[in-house]
Amino acid sequence: MIQPSLKAGLVQLQALAAYLDQGSSNASFVFYDDAKPASVSVAANNAAKLVILTLPKPCLKTMHADRIELYQTDAATVTKAGIAIWARLLNGAGEAIADFTVGTDIELANPELVLGSTLMMNSLILKPST
Repeated sequence: MIQPSLKAGLVQLQALAAYLDQGSSNASFVFYDDAKPASVSVAANNAAKLVILTLPKPCLKTMHADRIELYQTDAATVTKAGIAIWARLLNGAGEAIADFTVGTDIELANPELVLGSTLMMNSLILKPST
């Protein structure tokens, strides 16, 4: 496994943010209440979808010395009640980019989502692996 320098890792994250903006739609996080797939190449179970949070375009807000910050998502209505277990990040072309575990990779104030409630992510920080 290649271990890039902090500076190289930040450049990679900046390129990732640009890649998220590709496509005719906006990048989004889709939250699910089932088990996270083994990889992003495995299709997500649409019946387990709880809510879709959309990022603005462009999604990159700020470059910091050790991380990048994305703009906050929109406030979206939860379409299915359940406990958010994982989320998939899609770019504007609808391509799966990365999967995140709720509670480890993504912190939600309350992962138990109520049908009809509103969810948004205010702070989105991505750090390079160093």
